[in-house]
Amino acid sequence: MSKETVGLIGLGAMGAGIAATLRRNGHALRVCDVRPGVAAAFAADGGTACASPAEVAQGSDVVVSVVVNAQQTEAVLFGEHGAAAAMAPGSVFVMCSTVDPNWSVALEARLAALGLLYIDGPISGGAAKAAGGQMTMMTAGTPAAYAKAGGVLEAMAGKVYRLGEKAGAGSKVKIINQLLAGVHIAAAAEAMALGLREGVDAAALYEVITHSAGNSWMFENRMAHVLAGDYTPLSAVDIFVKDLGLVLDTARASKFPLPLAATAHQMFMQASTAGHAGEDDSAVIKIFPGITLPKAG
Repeated sequence: MSKETVGLIGLGAMGAGIAATLRRNGHALRVCDVRPGVAAAFAADGGTACASPAEVAQGSDVVVSVVVNAQQTEAVLFGEHGAAAAMAPGSVFVMCSTVDPNWSVALEARLAALGLLYIDGPISGGAAKAAGGQMTMMTAGTPAAYAKAGGVLEAMAGKVYRLGEKAGAGSKVKIINQLLAGVHIAAAAEAMALGLREGVDAAALYEVITHSAGNSWMFENRMAHVLAGDYTPLSAVDIFVKDLGLVLDTARASKFPLPLAATAHQMFMQASTAGHAGEDDSAVIKIFPGITLPKAG
């Protein structure tokens, strides 16, 4: 039995890794990216480069969207040369972005009206895990959508969590994950900033904390960027301005207090406004006054 043909839209840090994983697992791939030449460069090693989401959708059993947010997903589906009008009835759209859960619920209904299936499938793990097929997917969708796309999901990720039979649950779990990720980065930056202010050797502090109870995955990962003086964006400050904003919007609707998430959101907003919007999210440490950060080697 031949494997599904997969269309993948968005060959950024995560999308390129997912596409490479699917190709390695034997799926025929149709890919596109808004940046000129990116799809062609990927397809040079296998797959078909397409000029638009509509072209990707033609002949694809499953279309996977790995773009930044709901606005870009809207453009992928319903914009000029969008995928929705070109997808065959009964094919599946897999949405991997971090979005408002209510928007995801509404999107499922919009696609169903066109005869299309939908997986609410945000992702986590970073570029290295995406490339290694070891990322996590937080998914929700109808049994029919899983029947069609389940093999593709398993080929994409190391862990595929099925969280419900309708859209929304995947996006809710993802924004809760982002609450923790954002708070952990902000707390890690605060801790490292205090160490620098107090004259502690930054490398020694990093070594001790990463072998002590105060460690977190985000401290270990992001404070390594600070030590290297390298703020090349793997995940940018403005991603957490967006994602923690989604967290707070969701909680606000039910009048649920999130004091730590709100503080972390303000920290990322301050970093963004100070000119660090496009830098790595570890650049949130730059909001702290009176410290000298390690320089790039």
